[in-house]
Amino acid sequence: METFLTAFDDVPDPRARNTRHDLCELLVVGFVAVLCGATSCAEMSAFGRSKEHVFKGFLNLKHSIPSHDTFSTVFRMIDPKALDAAFGQVLAKITALLGEGDVIAIDGKALRGARDKGESARTRMMVSAYAARLRLTLATVTADKGGELEAAREILGLIKLRGKVVTADALHCNRRTVAEIIGGGGDYCLALKANQDSLLSDARSCFSKASSDQPVVCQQETGHGRKETRTGLVISAKGLAEYHQFPGLRAFGRVESRRETDGKVQSQTRYFALSWMPAPEVFMATVRAHWGIENALHWQLDVSFREDAARNRKDNGPANIAILRRRALDVARRDTSKGSLSIKLKRAGWDDAFLLNLLNRLDRS
Repeated sequence: METFLTAFDDVPDPRARNTRHDLCELLVVGFVAVLCGATSCAEMSAFGRSKEHVFKGFLNLKHSIPSHDTFSTVFRMIDPKALDAAFGQVLAKITALLGEGDVIAIDGKALRGARDKGESARTRMMVSAYAARLRLTLATVTADKGGELEAAREILGLIKLRGKVVTADALHCNRRTVAEIIGGGGDYCLALKANQDSLLSDARSCFSKASSDQPVVCQQETGHGRKETRTGLVISAKGLAEYHQFPGLRAFGRVESRRETDGKVQSQTRYFALSWMPAPEVFMATVRAHWGIENALHWQLDVSFREDAARNRKDNGPANIAILRRRALDVARRDTSKGSLSIKLKRAGWDDAFLLNLLNRLDRS
């Protein structure tokens, strides 16, 4: 518990000196409320009052639980980067378990309910770096006004990339991003599409010239009325890094997919830019690992935390509460007992002992 309680000490307090509620205690109450299913500042305050007897076991709460207006004011004012960095300290022991070749997936997720009618049509977005094997959010940065590229490059500067493989969709397949990855000592596996038309054309040309004895991996999956076959191939991109001025480029990967569902067949071919020459099996595992950020992070945020329905809109409020949701997901996943994630979140709100065990587990991770 001590790691958790001291993590917010370095978050700057933007309020006046005569404030009544301690910032660290307010953040702890807000986070625990989100962990137990709260979706708004009003629900944070209501949860805090109903569980005040639990919080007083490890917080002073000199002026009791803050009102919903106080929660709202604080989350609108504090710096999201400082808040996310505080959680990074809490989960530092887990992050240290990242190993050589681990996949770090980069992707953005829109906060669909965080836009007022009078604002730009561009939806606010949170860009996350996600450790696929650990199922852990390493860092999250706000991409206001749709600036996902800049936010992604900022994230790359916040995490240790040496020995890791960064994956992302085609939006991030550009010279500045790959230079950031290579400069940090990492490798990349980036989807290659028409936004890099010349590079994509050369990739196709390389595969058309591939010899018949080139190592290939074939994978099959069957389930839920669907049968899918994926074939993976990796081929050298020798000389093309210099020609295209594309830092670190060493190979191209290709995945050919054939999916059959209820008698209907769909085929797709995807290409990837690679900074190393992996075996086809490693390449395929890397591509599959990237989907963890969609399935295990973004999907869970919508299903278990109702993020798409969240109506926080003002100033830094949407970003800060989005960070609480991502970090609550990280904490809930530290529990290894049986039960779905949704049940564990509800159980944390129902069972005080289970909730305290989740928080104390952070010191043992």
